[in-house]
Amino acid sequence: MSSNYFADNDDLQYYFDRGIDWEPLVRANERGYRAKDGFTNAADAVEFYRGIADMVGAFAATEVAPRAAAIEKAGNHLENGEAVCAPEMDELFEIIKGLELHGMCVPRELGGMNAPLMMYLINSELFARADVSVMAHHGFHGGMAMALLLFSLGDPATVFDKDGNLESIRFGKELEEVRTGKAWGCMDITEPDAGSDMARLKATGDQDASGRWFVTGEKIFITSGHGKYHFVIARTEKVKEGAGPLAGLDGLSMFLVPTYEEDEEGNRKRIVTLSRLEEKLGHHGSVTAALSFDRAPAALIGKRGDGFKHMLTLMNGARLGVGFESLGLCEAAYRLARDYAAQRPSMGKTIDKHEMIADYLDEMRTDVQAIRALAMRGAYAEEMARKLGLFGSESQSETEKKAQKKERKAYAKLARRVTPLLKYLASEKAVEMGQRCIQIHGGNGYMKEYGAEKLLRDAMVMPIYEGTSQIQSLMAMKDTIGAVMKDPQGFIKRIAQARWRSLSATEPLERRVAKVQTLSLGAQNHLITKTAADKVRSLSGKPVATWKTSLTKDWDPKRDFGFAMLHAERLTRLLIDELVCETLLEQAKKHPERRELLERYLDRCEPRCRYLHDEITTTGERLLKSLASLDDKSAVASAAE
Repeated sequence: MSSNYFADNDDLQYYFDRGIDWEPLVRANERGYRAKDGFTNAADAVEFYRGIADMVGAFAATEVAPRAAAIEKAGNHLENGEAVCAPEMDELFEIIKGLELHGMCVPRELGGMNAPLMMYLINSELFARADVSVMAHHGFHGGMAMALLLFSLGDPATVFDKDGNLESIRFGKELEEVRTGKAWGCMDITEPDAGSDMARLKATGDQDASGRWFVTGEKIFITSGHGKYHFVIARTEKVKEGAGPLAGLDGLSMFLVPTYEEDEEGNRKRIVTLSRLEEKLGHHGSVTAALSFDRAPAALIGKRGDGFKHMLTLMNGARLGVGFESLGLCEAAYRLARDYAAQRPSMGKTIDKHEMIADYLDEMRTDVQAIRALAMRGAYAEEMARKLGLFGSESQSETEKKAQKKERKAYAKLARRVTPLLKYLASEKAVEMGQRCIQIHGGNGYMKEYGAEKLLRDAMVMPIYEGTSQIQSLMAMKDTIGAVMKDPQGFIKRIAQARWRSLSATEPLERRVAKVQTLSLGAQNHLITKTAADKVRSLSGKPVATWKTSLTKDWDPKRDFGFAMLHAERLTRLLIDELVCETLLEQAKKHPERRELLERYLDRCEPRCRYLHDEITTTGERLLKSLASLDDKSAVASAAE
């Protein structure tokens, strides 16, 4: 058993030592080294960050992991209207409170450590390797502290000094309670009849004559929903009759709703009712609650109607968090399988020496490192996009502000590209590795005492919550095709450059990566060409005068993008392989010791990419014709009625 989940991980050590470009990140986090009582150079900051990671790594290995089985067995239940958790869970969070980890990313002037988001996410991996229930609940302390800060920054009640240091913020009281561990928060979106389809949300926010807001409705599947502060999405604007299926998104607003009050003696009065706690396949230590709001007093965040936009801000961070959570579980599954295989004899040798098991373990190790490469890249881009220019300074020139804005835009674009791919890859691999860990354990894997079956049960929700794998695929497909449509000439240039590099690059690994890029771009080109051809055919019989409008504006996602939607998940897997190869190639060029990892990944992904390209370019027509036939029959039946 490891005594430190940070110290025993060579790949994680690589990112601290060489893989992360700390200087720009520290500079942005320390507001150009103007932050009050802050670090004045990257070296000192990174030494501090390493101390945090080392402390959390030891804590996860020696305190969290030994309690995981007891937390799993005890679960949680509802008693007198409140959630009761395992005593071991409460013990851990008292220790975490003493370590002040809930305020790790909170600015120093508000009592926090001012550590970057990157450190919060790295810690998420360490916690998740020990137990995902503990990691998830911890996330609704530190993560919600960051959300309270973020939603305070744009508010007139928040005041900065001339160097960008905070003097006061709108949600200062709430953030202080979360930072000190007295309370935590959560995000309330899902309802009984509305999951991924947020346009159907029915919870309402209404305003009385004096301007006070109240929220009414039901929310379900709320992780850590027994917390005090809830970010709630509710409808404030009515949907017009005959409006499209997505029109309802414009009528949503976001609110901060305290769900209970406490007096000085700790006596609690509930404002929002905990209807029930869900009994789940996995994550037994994590509370998943249903809540009932009945004109609960609420504070509007931002402007009414901006709820969907604010939700995306929270969701992007949450999806990164699930990526790191899944990574921690994958690391745990790989190590549990590897260590068992190394001591399990069969046919004259331990099973890790048998070819098929050795191949399984090699693939698991490679995939864990690939996920971490994407996770680190996504976390870095997201943080730089958030932090650059966030805490401005009066001393900045217009030229500096413009350059910073351009840089921030580039990082935001990269973060948008990486996030759905990371969420998809990490969550799907968590399930695959959980199952493989059981398989390598054989019959023992099916028994609870070995812990393998728990990993699979815990993994099963990863491709579902914070946006399903299919939602991530649709997002990635939409952004990819949209980018091509905006700049077709640039896309053609990328295809030509990739083909040229695949033939002429002097470095063999670069040629191999270029071939992967060529396959991905070829599949994208096929989807675009097929979509455009279908659109042109749909103009038959329509007046020529309407063609321009139809080709440039009148695009129906359901009707016009059917072929691309059918292949969205296959395209996503291609995009993942393309991005992982690009990322690992960049690392290999800077640090030769990373070449071996890129070689391992290419060995796995090259045949996979050829297969995915073939699937996208040769299949799908039969199923789409079948679906079109069903739609036609449905339309005829509706007309007859």
